[in-house]
Amino acid sequence: MVNATMTTLPISLFHFLLLIAAICFTICYANSNVRCIHSEREALLKFKNDLIDPSNSLSSWVEGGDCCKWSGVVCHNSTDHVHQLYLAAPLSPYEQSALGGKINPSLLELEHLSFLDLSNNNFSSIQIPKFLGMLGSLTYLNLSHAQFQGGIPHNLGNLTKLQYLDLRCNERGDIKATSLQWISGLSSLRYLDLSGADLSKATNWLQVTFKHPSLVELYLFNTDLEDDPSSISVNSSKSLLVLNLSGNSLSSVSKSIFSLHGLVSIYLRSCSLEGPIPDYFGNMSFLEVLDLSLNHLNSSIPNSLYGLNHLRFLDLSYNEIEQDISEILQSLSRFCLGSLASLNMESNQLSGHLTDQLGQFKNLAYLSLALNKIFGPIPVSIGELSSLKFFDVSENQLSGQIPLSIGELSSLKFFDVTDNQLNGTFPLCFGQLESLEILQFGYNLLEGVVLETHFSNLTRLTYLFGSQNMLRFQPNSSWIPPFQCRNIYLAHWHLGPKFPQWLKFQKKLSYLDISEAGISDFVPTWFLNLPTQIYYLNLSCNQLTGGISYLNVTTTIDLSSNRFTGPLPRVLSTLVLLILSNNSFSGSLFELVCNSSLTGMSALFIDNNLLIGEIPDCWKYWEYFAYLNLANNNLTGKIPPSLGYTNPCLLNLRNNTMFGELPSTLQNSSRLLMLDLSENHISGSVPAWIGDKLSKLVVLSLRSNNFDGHIPRKICDLQFLQILDLAHNNISGVIPKCFNNLSAMVATNKTNNKLSSSYLVDSLIYLKALLVLKGREDEYGTTLGLVTSLDLSANRLRGEIPKEISSLVGLLSLNFSGNLLTGNIPYNIGNMELMESLDLSMNRLN
Repeated sequence: MVNATMTTLPISLFHFLLLIAAICFTICYANSNVRCIHSEREALLKFKNDLIDPSNSLSSWVEGGDCCKWSGVVCHNSTDHVHQLYLAAPLSPYEQSALGGKINPSLLELEHLSFLDLSNNNFSSIQIPKFLGMLGSLTYLNLSHAQFQGGIPHNLGNLTKLQYLDLRCNERGDIKATSLQWISGLSSLRYLDLSGADLSKATNWLQVTFKHPSLVELYLFNTDLEDDPSSISVNSSKSLLVLNLSGNSLSSVSKSIFSLHGLVSIYLRSCSLEGPIPDYFGNMSFLEVLDLSLNHLNSSIPNSLYGLNHLRFLDLSYNEIEQDISEILQSLSRFCLGSLASLNMESNQLSGHLTDQLGQFKNLAYLSLALNKIFGPIPVSIGELSSLKFFDVSENQLSGQIPLSIGELSSLKFFDVTDNQLNGTFPLCFGQLESLEILQFGYNLLEGVVLETHFSNLTRLTYLFGSQNMLRFQPNSSWIPPFQCRNIYLAHWHLGPKFPQWLKFQKKLSYLDISEAGISDFVPTWFLNLPTQIYYLNLSCNQLTGGISYLNVTTTIDLSSNRFTGPLPRVLSTLVLLILSNNSFSGSLFELVCNSSLTGMSALFIDNNLLIGEIPDCWKYWEYFAYLNLANNNLTGKIPPSLGYTNPCLLNLRNNTMFGELPSTLQNSSRLLMLDLSENHISGSVPAWIGDKLSKLVVLSLRSNNFDGHIPRKICDLQFLQILDLAHNNISGVIPKCFNNLSAMVATNKTNNKLSSSYLVDSLIYLKALLVLKGREDEYGTTLGLVTSLDLSANRLRGEIPKEISSLVGLLSLNFSGNLLTGNIPYNIGNMELMESLDLSMNRLN
């Protein structure tokens, strides 16, 4: 037994030692796999602790972990030192993923860091840290769109190894520099972008950047640079290839630019350049890209420019160049025939016609000649442009038929001939264009039948604009379109009488206009239940019938001029514009107006319907409201006080049975351009605050009510008032002599045909008014801005006609008939030469 005991001890000890060895091996092996250098890991953790990380994008950065495997960290393969940090935030969703907070100086412990990208983050509360100028190993630094504030630290100039520096700003002037001398220290720099920075005081920008020995690309877009007053000569860089000075106020091209003979790309977009294009560009023989768009350049293209035989991209759009397009194409064909890939001369004063020479530019991929005065046909040779992807000749005076050779353009993605005078049929060859994404041919004179085969291979089509042609499209009810369009505009086509069934298959539809399309049908249930939320819907000017219970449209609805019946439809809370005019909708406004979720509604047009009841006093929810037209209904009651607090631009309650006095809250409506309360039973005196508070009024019609009292002198303060109609009331007193202060009725040169008001960001609403002129009632819309009228007829006005009335020489119509006026007619009333209608009858005048 003793022997047995002696033999088991070594065995147990052996197993124990094996276990210890295994543990040690595991630990050692694990440590050997951790490449991260301890001091650098600690530096990164300190850096992380000072950051705000809303999306937890740095969740892998943990104590004891291998920092070489952390998100955004790259270590050197052989030394294991951290040498790259990719911490740029994705552009979408920006708010949730952008880093913020402070940048800890612990980054200085990353002595081998050569690449640092913090772009697209949100460091809006801090300046660019000065210590970044001590990261001596950096070759790449990108702080663009990171919302840094304040001055650019000059010690960035200590980064002698830096090759790439991008400090582009989110907002113009976020960062600034009073001098760019520090750039001279960046001896290895090849790429520099300071776009958006405020460099208005950096008067040495040209000397520093143009002399830099290694700089290849320079971007100073939108940096408040101004003309260089010294016009000094510099020993210009031979390395600079790309120069972008767009968005600065240069007025003329600095001669120093023309000394940069090696330039390949020049961008001088929106620089307030004036006069002819300088000849000197012709000396830049390597030039491939020239962008002089959005300036005030005039005259014609200089011959020297045509000699740039490497030119690939020429953008002269939005200038004032006057030249024959055929001359331009002929001159370009001499030297740039094989190189030119993009030509943009949109919005100039080009004339002449397109010649067959156009077909010789075999490498031309982009051609825009829109917004000019080019006439004649589109040449058949366009079909020879085998590389063409973008073709825009909209808003010219082109005529003739669209050539069948269009079908040969297999690469074409964008085609726009909108607003010309093209005639004939819509060619079948469009069905061959498999790459086509955007097709626009609206506002022409095309006629005939469109077939399913016109769209047979358009599988990539997303945008179809063909409105205002005389085309008929009635495909088989079972036709399934090959495309999924987001935008379809086919106004003034003949699509009816049935509602187009093929729209059922458009699952991505956002904008739809099939107004004036000859549709006399119910709106089908499947359309109201489309899976997509439509942004803009226009079904106006058809003969659609029945009721509409609900509309899944997010922003704009126009159902006007149909035969809809029943209660008003329920709408989404996001709706901005609702037009239901000229239908037979009935019932109350209560459910629509008192919907507290409709906070973004801007315009409501329900005139010429069968609405009944009172106008609800719920307008306090509609804080962005601007336009209300409820004319020609059966509404009754008083004008609700809360309506005045919406501060509308248009308020039209004409021809209802409203009664009571004008609520004093309307004096808060300082934006009012048009107030029409005519043909109601409103009583009381005309408030003086109309002239005091509603200073922007252009149209004021209180005709056919029960107003009494005197005309307030404050009315004379309405300098923009063109139409004043107080006829058919019980107003007494005298005609105010101060009417000669109504400036808009004095002016004889009226330039704005239409009366419009801003709607949303980039849209206008054109106002209409029903006016009584020359004894007849007519609606004025497109010419409303030209009309001036003063009608005080059928009241109880006394006294003489003030001689000051003859000062209103801009008046087209003056009616004082049916009053109790006495005395003489002012002798100089004959000076009102624009007058078309004058009625002083049924008074007691001598």
